[in-house]
Amino acid sequence: MLFVLLTKNISRGRVRTMPRVLGVDIPNEKTVGTALTYIYGIGGNTSLKVLSIAGIKPSLRAKSLTEEDIAKIRLAVEGLHISIEGELKRKISQNIKRLIDIRCYRGIRHQKRLPVRGQNTRTNARTKRGKRQTIGGMKKILQKT
Repeated sequence: MLFVLLTKNISRGRVRTMPRVLGVDIPNEKTVGTALTYIYGIGGNTSLKVLSIAGIKPSLRAKSLTEEDIAKIRLAVEGLHISIEGELKRKISQNIKRLIDIRCYRGIRHQKRLPVRGQNTRTNARTKRGKRQTIGGMKKILQKT
């Protein structure tokens, strides 16, 4: 489920505790508004909305969060009914699997590992198609006559 823990991060001989919000270690030195975006499924606007519901200043550093603040953040995320981390990744993979199963155009594009949203594939799409492979005819050997 959702966890509230502090984990230890040892760097250069110092032991620092990293706040663990919703099962994710968030960086100490970032502001809470930015640090919450390290959670998969929470972006900038959502993190600001969560913090306003929890009553926490977005400019506060993550290292100064108390257990009470972390609990407030967890409750705010639960209150907004946001899918995050594993649950969100599971939903996305199930949606892609469904598209492949019903053999729709988008599902076929996913199956062939080609761009799904109508992008050009003649010249670009290197990320999806991989490294270039030269395909062409063999050079003709010149013969003396």
